[in-house]
Formats: sequence, C-alpha cells, structure tokens
Amino acid sequence: MRNQLSKIILILAAVLLSFVFLYPTYEDYQHRQKLQSLTGADSLAYLTQNEDAIIEARLKRIKLGLDLQGGMRVVLEVDVVQLLEDLAKNKDENFRAIIGEVRAQTSLNDESVVPLFVKKFQDRGIRLSRYYGNIRDSDDIIQAYLTDETEKAVDRAIEIVRNRVDQYRVSEPNIQKQGGRRIIVELPGVKDEREVRQLLQGTAKLEFRLLRDPEIAYRVMQSIDNFLVGKVEGDTAKQSSTPAAAQQEKPKDALAELLGRNAPASTDTSQEARFTREHPFFAYVIPDSRGSGDAYVEEKNRDRVVRLLERPDIQRLIPADFEFLWSAKTTTFPDGKKFYTLYATKKSPELTGGVIVDARASVDPEDNRPIVNMEMNSEGSREWARITGANVGKRIAIALDNAVFSAPVVQNKIVGGRSRITGMDTPGEARLLEIVLKAGALPAPVAIIEQRTVGPSLGEDSIRSGLSATTYAFIFTVLFMISYYRTAGFVADAALFFNILFILAVLAGFQGTLTLPGIAGIILTIGMAVDANVLINERIREELEGGKTLRASIDAGYSKAFSAILDSNITTFLTGIILYQFGTGPVQGFALTLMIGIVASMFSAILITRVIFNLMTDRNMTPSFG
Repeated sequence: MRNQLSKIILILAAVLLSFVFLYPTYEDYQHRQKLQSLTGADSLAYLTQNEDAIIEARLKRIKLGLDLQGGMRVVLEVDVVQLLEDLAKNKDENFRAIIGEVRAQTSLNDESVVPLFVKKFQDRGIRLSRYYGNIRDSDDIIQAYLTDETEKAVDRAIEIVRNRVDQYRVSEPNIQKQGGRRIIVELPGVKDEREVRQLLQGTAKLEFRLLRDPEIAYRVMQSIDNFLVGKVEGDTAKQSSTPAAAQQEKPKDALAELLGRNAPASTDTSQEARFTREHPFFAYVIPDSRGSGDAYVEEKNRDRVVRLLERPDIQRLIPADFEFLWSAKTTTFPDGKKFYTLYATKKSPELTGGVIVDARASVDPEDNRPIVNMEMNSEGSREWARITGANVGKRIAIALDNAVFSAPVVQNKIVGGRSRITGMDTPGEARLLEIVLKAGALPAPVAIIEQRTVGPSLGEDSIRSGLSATTYAFIFTVLFMISYYRTAGFVADAALFFNILFILAVLAGFQGTLTLPGIAGIILTIGMAVDANVLINERIREELEGGKTLRASIDAGYSKAFSAILDSNITTFLTGIILYQFGTGPVQGFALTLMIGIVASMFSAILITRVIFNLMTDRNMTPSFG
C-alpha cells in the first residue's frame, strides 16, 4: 500500500481536478433548466440575482459546436476581382473585357483569381505595367504585388469580421479562411438572419478619436458611481461631470483608492460585497493606476457594464462629446484574469480611415521594436498635420467599428502624411494594426454566398444521438471486457469510465469545443482505451501460463506490453496533429478529442489499472484474467 501511495494521490488529484473542471458545466445546466421553468418577472429576477454565477459557469462550461448548439453558418467571399479593378490606374476596353471574363469564370468556384487574371493579359500580349505599377515593372513583379494585395484584403476582411463578431458578443464563434478568398463564419446560438447579414456585410468604419483628459474621464466615472449609489441626483451629476466642474472638485476617497490598484485584490467576500454596495460602478470598472484615463473591466463583467452604460439615466450623466469605447482585445493580467480596456474618447472623430492610402508593419532599426508606418492622401495629410500639431502629448485612439485597437501618444506635429506608430510589443500586434489601418483603404466588397441555419431542435437531436451512440459503445465494450476477462475486464471498464471523465474535463478546462465529430472521436477513444488493456491482459495470461507468480506476471505483462501500446498511440497522436493542423471545422473537432483521448487512455489504461491490480495482490486477492 505504501508503495502505491504516490500513485493513488496522483489519481485522486486527477479525478478531483476533473470534477472541478466539469462542475461549471453542471452548474450551467442547472441555471438553464431553472430559467426555462420560470417566466416573466420571475425569470428576470433570477437572472439578476444569479448573474455572476451564470456568467462564470457559462465561461467555464464545455463549449458546444454549431452542430450541437444550433445557430448560423455563413460563407463569405471577398470580391477580389473588384479589388483588382480598384487598384488599376488605367481602365480601357481591354481591361474591362478581361475583368468581365475573370468575374464570370471565378463566380462559380474558388479558383485563385490573380494567376487567371495575369494569364488573360499574357494571352492577349498586353503588359500588366500598362495598368499597374511602373512602366519598367515586369509582369512577375506586378503579379507578386497583386497577390500580396489580395491576400491582405482577405486578411483585412477576416479581422473586420472577427472584430464585429467579438463586439456582437457571440458565444464560441468560429472564423476561418477557406481557399484564397472565402471566409467561413460559424455563430452558435444566433438566429436573426437579417441582423447577421448587416453585421457581416456593413462597411468598415475606421476612426481616429482624441481621448478625453484623464481627470474628466474619471470625474464622469465618479458621477456614475455616485448616481448609482444614490448620493447625487441625475441633473446634479450631469453638471459635476462637465469639464469646468471637474476642475473644481477633488477626487473622492473611493476613486483615489481605486487609482492605486490595477485590479480587485481583496479576497474577503464580505468586504467585496460591501464595496459593491457602496460603489456599484467601481466594483466592476477599475481605473488605471497610472492615471491614463483608461479603466479595466474583467471579461466576465463586460456585458454587465455595457448594459449599465446603455441605461437612459446613465446616458444623461455623460457629456455630449464624450463616449466610452471598448478595446478590441483583452489584456491578461499577472493573476491570469483577462480584462477589457474602457477608453474615454471624444464622440466625434478627428479623422476617418478613408484618407489612408497605405500602412506597413515594420521594425525600428534603432531598437528593433515593432512599428507601423502609415501614409495618408493629400487631404488627410493636411488634416493630420493640424490635428497632431494641436494635440502634442495627447493620445489618439485608432478605432475600427467602435473598437479601439491602439491609442498611441502624439509625439510631435506630423506633416507630409507619413506617420510612425510605436508602442507594440510583438510583430503580430504591428501586423494587426496594419490590417486595421488598411481596412479603410480600398476595401474589397464582401458577399454572402452561402448561409445555413441549424435549429436548436436539430442540435438537441445531434446531442441525443451522440449521447446514445456513446452510451451504447460504452455498454457493449463494458459487457465484452467483463465476459471475456472477468475481473481484469471489470478493472479495464473502471479505467474506461475515468478515461471519458478526463476527456470531458480537459475539454472544459482548456475551453475546447465539443462537436458531433468530437463525439465520434470519444467513441473511437473508448475502443482504443480498452485495446491497451487487451494487450496487457493477454501478456499477463501468457506469463501466468509460463508458471510465474501473479505479481510477477502482472509486472511483466505491463512491462512487455508498454512498448507496443506506446508505439500505436504515438502514431495515432501524430495523425491527430496532422488532422488538426490541416483540417477545418468538423475534422479539427474529431482530431482534438482523439488526441485528448489518447493521452487520457494512456493514463487510465496503464496507471489506474496497474494500481488496482497491485492493491488487490497486496491484499492477497486473486483477480481473474479470463
């Protein structure tokens, strides 16, 4: 027993951790059942009283894919042909004829546009330099340029779609590129077809907005907090939030205290509850300790704060030329929590993205930090010089569809329309900002070419069918193992139960998505898990027939079967990696559960079963191996 203690502790820890990971899924199920049983005011009251617990459980539950949850699947196509037409500096009859031919030929398939486009010109003996680039540029150089521009156009479209879906707050969306110009968007739980079309096809809105002075921003936040707790009346609060009044007042103690921390640090539940009662706004909106005027909102509280700021009585507290905008992405704090940044900006933009003609991510040669070089047209250059000259030392937010991607500080007046944006930590951030900036320049139209709605009832049928198939597979496997291997089969079945438990726990713990092909992967894993035990049991039977003692046979059986089990599982795992890397949607769901199942089966089929056999032999029990 003493020799097995460390292994038993490891197994118990794994089981306990699995239940911890799976509890939010059970909790979310209970909340949904309760809400379905309530109607009207009772449902709203339950939602209000348990909002924190409902959001927390929803964030940590096992995510369900579109085929299980229902929703919409949309295939978008970027109009690359239109982009090529817009990029041309000259358009004559030959050009229009070729554009028409390419559009007709590519409308029915996902064929790459640029090679076909270039071939049409070459067949006519026309140089591309007549329409693109410089007169000295070869066709190869221009083809490379057009290929790069079309790829970036698709990347911009993907980023715009992803940003809009994030702002729409769709749970567990899936957005991926297909082929050269198509984008697949899966939106679980979404039913409004008209709203989705408007969301995905609307023109991108790129804006440059000045941030409000930090003192004014925090005064507005303070007035909201005071109003919510009932310290001031609406009209008075509105007056105190104006710039003139903000200069006269001194910070309240609560705000001064909040400015000294970046995120809630108290672990005392009673203190947190008291603070929430006394400061219902600052309990969820945490001002930046550096006094930048920004604030942080934990990811799970974002929807709560959005609803709060949209209230008409709260809107009356906010000055006319003042608007809160959210960051496009979350920031992970040292404690592992994810926070959105809340920016206080002017409501009217200083400049829009239509003036941008180019943006390039690069590296500063002096300090090797990522930068983005931005270029504007003549109209934008004049306005940009005026704006930057009048706001040196202030921050300007770069917002796409009302989501802020960056808020750099104006270092000096910028003339000539060429700007350099710094402050990015990684090349990926610089690349993202390049895509955002170019979203307002030469946008390629995006069309919905396929749309499919999966109803909730179909999703429920899929879940029911998947659960039935898993249950039948489990039962048949259990009965076979018990009938053929007796006690050893029963032990293998116990390990099989833990195997399924571990798979579901890993999916929940690492925010994986369970799909119908994923359920098929679990069913396949059930067979593969007992396959390891079959090899072990057969080896043990051979050793027993050779005259060895029971304990020696068990040790030899596990030792000799291990290499075969490891080899087969490694090859299957590598196949899963390939499927996940190069597959899409359903294939990835199958590969994910397959890989998790392989690791879980190795743990349960080898470690758990061996501990059970060793415990039995320590107590002079004689398990049967059939």
